[in-house]
Amino acid sequence: MAKLRILSGRQVCDILKRNGFVMVRQRGSHVIMQRRLPDTTVTVPVPDHSEIRIGTLQSIVRQSGVPRTEFETQ
Repeated sequence: MAKLRILSGRQVCDILKRNGFVMVRQRGSHVIMQRRLPDTTVTVPVPDHSEIRIGTLQSIVRQSGVPRTEFETQ
């Protein structure tokens, strides 16, 4: 398993957008991304910081259901 990259909040939002998420709203420094599925809605808050901590990024990956490889180093 490759290491997670150091990403900004904007980069994470771009990755989520490519995987079907849309920006619903922003309050302060947090962007709320959402993906509607037939039976549920997945909501993921993303801090709009210049660098997101690894633990926070791991939580975003887990909550979103997006493959970890999208966030890993090449």
